[in-house]
Amino acid sequence: MKKLIFTLMFVFVCLFAAHSQNYKSAVGLRLGVPVSASFKHFINEKGAVEVFLGYRNWTFGSWFNVGGLYEHHLPITSVEGLQWYFGGGLAAFFWNYDNFLGSDEFGSTSVGVVGALGLDYKFANAPVNLSIDWLPLFYLGNGYYDGFSGGYGALSVRYTLK
Repeated sequence: MKKLIFTLMFVFVCLFAAHSQNYKSAVGLRLGVPVSASFKHFINEKGAVEVFLGYRNWTFGSWFNVGGLYEHHLPITSVEGLQWYFGGGLAAFFWNYDNFLGSDEFGSTSVGVVGALGLDYKFANAPVNLSIDWLPLFYLGNGYYDGFSGGYGALSVRYTLK
């Protein structure tokens, strides 16, 4: 299962990289919980769309998630290449539990509304973008993960595409 998830993540990143050479885009990894492939594309000067695909394996099971965000960027004029952003979107989570609370293996699916607040930096002389963010999350309607979660955060490292 792990090999399938990582193969899908690799294909996802490659497909977006191959189709976005003419756009102001970036592709890379979100190094947080869970580790995710990330593709970010600016649709105008201040607005960007980010999609991500992640996987995490932990003591009681694993999860796979997919989501998308709209992020509104505003410059921090005192530092060239630095912006802050805010926004939101949706994510879906596919849970698989192994011996959770003494039960047999089972799974569930959750949908969540995701917020976004972060900093984004583009290096002037290198095709590299770094961002750090906080994604508060409100799970909607299923099983063990209903309601507000402090969310997730990540340091993202991306290769920029022209």
